Amino acid sequence: MKRAGLMREHRQSVLGPSGGWIPSLAWGAMMATFACASAGISTRIMKKTKVLILCTGNSCRSHMAEGILRHAAGDLLDVFSAGSKPAGYVHPTAIEVLAETGIDISGHESKHLDQFLDAGIGVVITVCDNANDACPIFPGRVRRHHWGFEDPPKAARPGELEIDAFRRIRDEIRAVFEAYADGFRDAVDAPAT
Repeated sequence: MKRAGLMREHRQSVLGPSGGWIPSLAWGAMMATFACASAGISTRIMKKTKVLILCTGNSCRSHMAEGILRHAAGDLLDVFSAGSKPAGYVHPTAIEVLAETGIDISGHESKHLDQFLDAGIGVVITVCDNANDACPIFPGRVRRHHWGFEDPPKAARPGELEIDAFRRIRDEIRAVFEAYADGFRDAVDAPAT
């Protein structure tokens, strides 16, 4: 986002519509740096960190976040998504609103989080409160973050079309996960101390 001239927009932390904090770029950078340091990851040469994004149904929020984070930092991170109770499909409107940004998630599938328990996950990010509560303990040194977002199919405000609710939540997810990607990239690019 710095490169795109959007840095100023992400310097402030703001409350999201569900009352949860949407982290600033500085906060995202701090968390990414901390994740690298606490996992013993060199910021000079490193293998890709595996990031798992969880929500309950793995049909909307987690897929949008997966697509956005992979698009922003797929050269640094292996990004996956899963659910505690997978819906068995990816919501077509989630696919549509991400396509509007040039990100294709049409090949994504709804998966259960159990298939990732022994996959060497380094970072787990929950994007809904139910998944945060149901998140199991992953083996190894795993960093956990919780950034809750409204469930798009249930989030339409009075006078708002469902697709507009999806777009609003997509934009909230994009702000958070692009800030996280920028912070991770800054931590990797930082000179060794």
